[in-house]
Amino acid sequence: MQLPRMIISAPHRSSGKTTLSIGLSAALARSGLTVQTFKKGPDFIDPMWLSAASGRDCRNLDQFMMGEQKIRESFQRGAAGADLSLIEGNMGLYDSIDVEGKGSTSDLARLLSAPVILIINTRNMTRSVAPLIQGFTTFEPDINIAGVILNKVSGPRHESKLRAVIERYCDVEVLGAIRRRPEIGIIMRHLGLQPAKEDMEADDVIQAAAGIIAGAVDLGRIKEIAAAAPELPELDARPPGIPAPSVRLGVAQDRSFTFYYPENLEALRAAGAELVPFSPLSDAGLPDVSGLYIGGGFPEIFMKELEANRPLRAEIRAAVEAGMPVYAECGGLMYLSRRMTWKGETREMAGALPGDVLMHEKPRGHGYIELRASGAGGWFKPGLVLRGHEFHYSEVVNLGPVEYAYDMLRGTGLDKEHDGIVYRNVLASYAHLHALGSSGWAEGFVEFVRKAAPPAFIANKQGQ
Repeated sequence: MQLPRMIISAPHRSSGKTTLSIGLSAALARSGLTVQTFKKGPDFIDPMWLSAASGRDCRNLDQFMMGEQKIRESFQRGAAGADLSLIEGNMGLYDSIDVEGKGSTSDLARLLSAPVILIINTRNMTRSVAPLIQGFTTFEPDINIAGVILNKVSGPRHESKLRAVIERYCDVEVLGAIRRRPEIGIIMRHLGLQPAKEDMEADDVIQAAAGIIAGAVDLGRIKEIAAAAPELPELDARPPGIPAPSVRLGVAQDRSFTFYYPENLEALRAAGAELVPFSPLSDAGLPDVSGLYIGGGFPEIFMKELEANRPLRAEIRAAVEAGMPVYAECGGLMYLSRRMTWKGETREMAGALPGDVLMHEKPRGHGYIELRASGAGGWFKPGLVLRGHEFHYSEVVNLGPVEYAYDMLRGTGLDKEHDGIVYRNVLASYAHLHALGSSGWAEGFVEFVRKAAPPAFIANKQGQ
């Protein structure tokens, strides 16, 4: 398959990868191209900005959670129909917890035979840019660093010095130079603070980034580099067929709950679920559904508004007590708790779980996790090992009698030993799972909803 593509990477973090990736995606889309974006790793926030910039759902490519074959399939499926695919790397190009570089951005570039464009923070740098580039281009010779973009250039004189040094010592093309300017700082603060779906000025931020990048980078050469990527062996990467729905599943989607992998929603539809969005912030009642999926997000930011929606909180609590199946991840777990405390303020939440949530200033769990299913909850076969990730500043306190769906093999979870609160037909955990790396997750949930949904509650809803 001929799939034009490139990876945006850098020597280290905070070099400008995200600003460049978002601005470049928007600039290329504005030029008339259909751009498909991808993000290496499990992150949710960058993909939301990339989705908004390109107009197509960004997809994550994560070696730990998905494995190499699923990455190849997911990339080909997502890239189909696009004129160009842009993959934003994470950390530095060669950074990895593995001494051989397994799981690095360069490893992903090798897996997808993708050319790399390196953005370099040149602040307070002149001649030293040459050995830096030389080292990166020769460290793993099979990685094609097709060009560099100079970032945080102080002015014309600084740029001319950098270009002269690179031309003299390096066999790599300079594709552009981005000047230091106040607008870049504003854009970076927006991108780092909150998801695009929470930011009412997101489109203005994206268009400002697109304008800066279009004026500083050679878009024509970028397109040529992407188009020159070698052909990939064609895989059977067709999306699964969508059957007639057999259950209706409510999905919490508003500014407080935004963390959903597109593949998770697609997998639920393929398993027979009709997805019905609802807003814990503004909807007075649940839609006519048989189960709920409450993903992650930042409910603490909106806890005053969530508390104020008393009718919906009461209805969710009643639905859980009646036996409605609910799957909740991180922010969803927090919302289902009795109350949440953050910055000295306590607010009532749904009260559907026998525990409270306490927010801290530093992360309580951060990184990849491995879970072994205990069999509680009725979804996963006992002993099945699942991979995911966690990133939470909160902990659950004052937890009453519950079962646990998972034993922790790696990571923090609830208490470093368990994750996955099982209460009635609720499974709520700090684990973020990806459907392509968690075999049977979607099928198991939909089948559980079919079997366990409380008819009396549904009939009561339909009669209202």
